[in-house]
Amino acid sequence: MKKKKYFYIALSLLFLNCSLERDIAYIEKVQDPEFFQNAMQNLTDIIVYDIFSPPVASRVYLYPTIAAYEVMALKYPKKYNSLVGQIKELNPIPVSSDKNIDYHLASLYAFNTVGKALIFSEDKMDLFLEAFKSDLVKLNVPRKVMRASEKYGAEVADSILEWASKDMYNQTRTYPKYTIKEEDRFWKPTPPDYMDGIEPHWKEIRTMILDSSNQFSPKDPLPIDMKEGSPFQKELMEVFEVTNQLSEEQINIAKFWDCNPYVTHHRGHAMFATKKITPGGHWIGITAIASRQSKSTFDKTINAFTNVSIALFDGFIGCWDEKWETLVVRPETLINQFYDEEWLPLLQTPPFPEYTSGHSVISRASAVILTDLFGEDFAFTDTSELLYGLPERSYKSFIHASEEAAISRMYGGIHYMMAIDEGVKQGNAIGSFIVDNLQTLNKKVSLN
Repeated sequence: MKKKKYFYIALSLLFLNCSLERDIAYIEKVQDPEFFQNAMQNLTDIIVYDIFSPPVASRVYLYPTIAAYEVMALKYPKKYNSLVGQIKELNPIPVSSDKNIDYHLASLYAFNTVGKALIFSEDKMDLFLEAFKSDLVKLNVPRKVMRASEKYGAEVADSILEWASKDMYNQTRTYPKYTIKEEDRFWKPTPPDYMDGIEPHWKEIRTMILDSSNQFSPKDPLPIDMKEGSPFQKELMEVFEVTNQLSEEQINIAKFWDCNPYVTHHRGHAMFATKKITPGGHWIGITAIASRQSKSTFDKTINAFTNVSIALFDGFIGCWDEKWETLVVRPETLINQFYDEEWLPLLQTPPFPEYTSGHSVISRASAVILTDLFGEDFAFTDTSELLYGLPERSYKSFIHASEEAAISRMYGGIHYMMAIDEGVKQGNAIGSFIVDNLQTLNKKVSLN
């Protein structure tokens, strides 16, 4: 009888041990950074589908990423510093004593829940979440862990969304549109659709790290002077002459960095549109490439996206402050008016003032952040545009990529060199300020 008793005890222990091994086998798998990469790509796809403008898209990237980051900072307090006290008005996220929470899963739930609240196509986020939950079941994640993690992720999301609701975004939805000014020097809506100016009140949005929207205002643009040989007239003629003799490589560069979320095409009486990633979405894509190439862990991947999304957000606020303060007219308007009424830029001119170049600002700001995270000589192949029918391009560094993004706006015929040069300086100042004043990594701890 004793032998049989011991046999059943041993058998029970074996089953218990197997059950425990099965229950914890999922842990390493849910820490795969591809889970977060896929969530970010899904958010990008929805941003493209919903046609968010570049500034608004930066907001849609920002808040979900911060939600995920704060969960990871709570999980790894010795590795990461909370953003509380570093960015404007953020309160600590809720803390739970539930031991069934998997914080990697909770960060994903928080990311997707916040993201769903900021986009229009909620059904697409629901489909992604259904597929995500199905994957967790296949990985044998215990139901109690899934439930606890989802519940905690929702609590974090509520906290982040409450904070987000106070950033002035909702209020600016009710502000008046830009009223067109008669003088030639002021921005006018451009062909083919003569759309209203996008986000003329974006400077009112709460910054994250910058002290104010105009903290790094560039020098004043050249005064609009159409006199032959004036400094401004030379800038205008440079756009006209360069775009009339573009090389194949220059055309490829311009198209690769176009990143216009909504381009209309007119064929007789018919009109259709194409959708693409925003300029910020392109740099989110580069962040994904860098994270994969460096084999970043789950938490390190989230850290990279967090730093870049903050730079994009503050970069757009600083740039848009300058655009709607100076109201510089686009090259297309003046070239059509004074030189060639049939001239068209290679790229469709975006519907907002010219100075400074948004691509130049946010590309350099992002490049400064990524250089700080991954190094100065981080060579990579940019495949961000493959989904939109454009071939990959390779770069020696993030700064190299940002320089090409900046000059692409001259090749596209939509910016003067002054807007590009000063935009690069503005973006560099913003990116450097964020590097100096945002400390997500605990420098005393190695993250390798």
